[in-house]
Amino acid sequence: MIRWRPVPLRLILVVRTIVNHSTPVVSDPIQPTTSKRRDFRNFIQSVQYALEGFWAAVCHEPSFREDLIFVVILTPFAIVLPVNAVSTAVMMASLFLIVIAELLNSAIEWTIDDISLEKRLFAKRAKDMGSAAVFMAYINCVVVWGIILFSNWERIARLQFLRWPPPFLP
Repeated sequence: MIRWRPVPLRLILVVRTIVNHSTPVVSDPIQPTTSKRRDFRNFIQSVQYALEGFWAAVCHEPSFREDLIFVVILTPFAIVLPVNAVSTAVMMASLFLIVIAELLNSAIEWTIDDISLEKRLFAKRAKDMGSAAVFMAYINCVVVWGIILFSNWERIARLQFLRWPPPFLP
């Protein structure tokens, strides 16, 4: 009969350290900067980084491109529909929330893939949670649009927004 003894925690930490240091590095680390400027040039550089990130998502993420097409198609409807300005703003915010969630999901996925390409449970959970955030943003969009369209249906059904000239012109 073999008696199992608990493994000392110190041995587990040593083994984890050895294993972690033997995994290949996917990308080279970037040296941290000494100090960060706090002026207008820093703002311009931050905008450039944001645009680079947006363009990287457009170029390398098919799901982000699909979400952008979804937003580009529905934004004119949010503007043209006969609802008040707050409803239009809420409808557009629900659309942009999808894009924001997809950007964050893509950032999580790329970061996890950069750390290690091997399949790990926590990496899978993090990626699944990012996908769940995008899914919840879509559900939020459907609910927001559904409530606003339902509450304004009598004006939408009469095609009031297609009449010319519009009522605000003399």
